[in-house]
Amino acid sequence: MESRDGVGFWPLIALLTTVVLWASSFSVMKVAIESFGPTFTVWSRMVVAVVVLLPAAPRILARVHYRAGDWKWLLLMGLMQPCLYFLLESHALHYTTSSQAGMISSVLPLMVAAGAGLLLGERTAPRAWVGCALAAAGVAWLTSLSAPTESATNPVLGNLLEVAAMASGAGYMLLVRRLSVHYGPAFLTLLQFSLGMVFFLPGALDPAPWRALASPWAAASLVYLGVFVTLGAFGLWNWSSQRVPAARASAFVNLMPVIAVAMGMIFLEETITSMQGVACAVVISGVLLTQWHPRRKRAVQIG
Repeated sequence: MESRDGVGFWPLIALLTTVVLWASSFSVMKVAIESFGPTFTVWSRMVVAVVVLLPAAPRILARVHYRAGDWKWLLLMGLMQPCLYFLLESHALHYTTSSQAGMISSVLPLMVAAGAGLLLGERTAPRAWVGCALAAAGVAWLTSLSAPTESATNPVLGNLLEVAAMASGAGYMLLVRRLSVHYGPAFLTLLQFSLGMVFFLPGALDPAPWRALASPWAAASLVYLGVFVTLGAFGLWNWSSQRVPAARASAFVNLMPVIAVAMGMIFLEETITSMQGVACAVVISGVLLTQWHPRRKRAVQIG
């Protein structure tokens, strides 16, 4: 089954599943970070993902046909995601709420579109640039309205770190689209999290987080993040990136803010003020403007 533009049904389902898993990570990460701290939480995610992939590693590596000079692009991909992305986002969630971080994630598709226009020469309509500016203004407004609370000790800093994480995520999406032409999704996923496991190794050296593993719920949060959100979601994204255009794939991320905010309210009892709700609406309006494609009127033939 294919859509009108020739994209298969299953790649779209894979993208939708990816977005739901990523959106759930904001709430689960918030819980894990409160128990283990940012660095140990991210390191454990990498370890769980690599351990699950390890039995298949010889077969995955045997299929790789390395191209000379690609090491710098592969290394940059791993640096962008998971290293910088998770470093920034884990600390962001230490200072702000999962709802606000989830809403800020809506700027990711806009950053991908801007990057594709500036770096890859893809044409971006003026309407899309207006939408980008509107969404950015909404994020800035949302951040300015944030006040410290018990669960968000420094929301301004946290929100700024989340914006930086989204910029890193956008760079990753552009890179993986280029690399997926020559390298399989399993290899890219294994490489990502192997690099991440080494990068976040200092998080394993602190003995304090290890004691928190005695809590079943805390331990379960790490397993969920490692198996489903880290390995499952990124594996699905890398697989679908070979089959769906980058701009269309990144548009699915527009669903993340709504899902993340809903989960934060349901599971963590987070709230947003009425003015923050208006700021969120501004962000969503900017995102929708970038995705709006007016239909061209058909010429009317007379006679």
